[in-house]
Amino acid sequence: MTMQFFDEPIDLTPQPGAGSPVWTGVAASGEDLQSFAIAAHRHGGRLATLWGADRRHLGGGFRLHAVFGIEAGHVYLRLDLPADDPVYPDLAGIFPAANRLQRATRDLVGIRFSGGDQRPWLRHGAWPADWFPLRHDAGEGRGFDNPPSDYDFVQVGGEGAHEIPVGPIHAGIIEPGHFRFSVIGERVLRLEQRLGYQHKGVEKLMAGRILDEGLRIAGRVSGDSTCAYAWAYSAAAEAACGVAPPARALSLRALMLERERVANHLGDLGALGNDAALAFGLMQFLRLKEDWLRLNGRLFGHRFMMDRIVPGGVALDLDAAALREIVDQCDAIGREVRELRAIYDEHAGLQDRFMTTGIIDADLARELSLTGMAARATGIILDGRAWRQGYTPPSPYAGLGVRPATDERGDVAARVAVRFDEILESLRLLREVAVGMPSGETRVEMAPAAGGSGLGVVEAWRGEVLVGIELDDGGRIARAHPHDPSWQAWPALEFAVLKDIVPDFPLINKSFNLSYSGQDL
Repeated sequence: MTMQFFDEPIDLTPQPGAGSPVWTGVAASGEDLQSFAIAAHRHGGRLATLWGADRRHLGGGFRLHAVFGIEAGHVYLRLDLPADDPVYPDLAGIFPAANRLQRATRDLVGIRFSGGDQRPWLRHGAWPADWFPLRHDAGEGRGFDNPPSDYDFVQVGGEGAHEIPVGPIHAGIIEPGHFRFSVIGERVLRLEQRLGYQHKGVEKLMAGRILDEGLRIAGRVSGDSTCAYAWAYSAAAEAACGVAPPARALSLRALMLERERVANHLGDLGALGNDAALAFGLMQFLRLKEDWLRLNGRLFGHRFMMDRIVPGGVALDLDAAALREIVDQCDAIGREVRELRAIYDEHAGLQDRFMTTGIIDADLARELSLTGMAARATGIILDGRAWRQGYTPPSPYAGLGVRPATDERGDVAARVAVRFDEILESLRLLREVAVGMPSGETRVEMAPAAGGSGLGVVEAWRGEVLVGIELDDGGRIARAHPHDPSWQAWPALEFAVLKDIVPDFPLINKSFNLSYSGQDL
């Protein structure tokens, strides 16, 4: 079956499998891709991700992959480019989220875009400008000099304006990232980020691996989202191989994904209290998170449940007693979270720091293709687990009636409120999944499909996690691309701090809690 969206001349075919709805198609030219992007933007769509691949060793040229989020799901387009001049039209003028994705694609693969911001993104002088690590003939790339590299930060002038550089090395056990504040006094006029310090060659490591080996790498892209990445990777592999996992496996995946969501929200709510001088909140939420992770370790064999979601299903099963423990813990944690929420809501000093701090509105969130908790805190009802007009969520969420948590204020207080609501909704979902766990197998065998490809999409705690996979003629990974929602959210943070003061930045930053590692691939 083929169809079209937005009356664009691109035929689209539904991707096989039981995951989130995905339509795949081929753009005949860069102009067709650009026209589709314009139409998607006009109809309220977003740019989900973009990456490139070298196919010269297969007798072709280069290939650009672009995924757009639309009301009905996702559209996954491919654009083939010539080997001698791989260039396509700049999409950042349509979707600002394309800016850093395009620059990273150029740094890694050498696919160029016409016009727009041409500064490097991931290349920090660690390799020459004419060497591209994801080209098939790039080699290991060892022995390059690593000279200091300048970066053309945007300059802000005027009387009293000055810059405050922060990072990339921070006074804590956190990942590296550079923040360049332009300020007058303590008032922030502009923030510009430079990331890429955490680049670790994930996509190159995945090339040539069998599917099970690729899973272990995907699950470690961003450790706080290991279940989301493992599910997205597995869904992509299942689509590539034409396999649907059993119903019980999907329910067990949902258990793990929701437990991952709750764990992260618990930790962040404690850290947000601490950043606003409520150390009591940090201690209480860390206590709850520790209890939560200890049960993970006992039932799943790993506190963060790494390598438990696998292509074809899951790597373990839970018996009735374990499911009962999950339900009992949900009841106990729910009571304490409600009590702590009352304390947070009634604490005048805390609310004074939270309210009207770090505001982004729904229009800006849409323009930046923002997803997840941060988007829902601006009033946007976008949740890949929930029904919406024209969209059916993947199993088992289609039968759970997920109620997206939203708040229209767009500030730190809103992001805190959404986290509280999402914890309580996830606890409800966990109870329903545990009580209604279907019987049957937990994994099906998968024979790698030569030349297969697929896209997996999962609503992680931070937002949409996507993984695209292409297999070679031997069924090994030819190209895999994991995408973290932080790609879209980091630019939103640059806007959120405007007109606030520098001391509020740690609080605003923590209210998003973005991943460096997830986008420094």
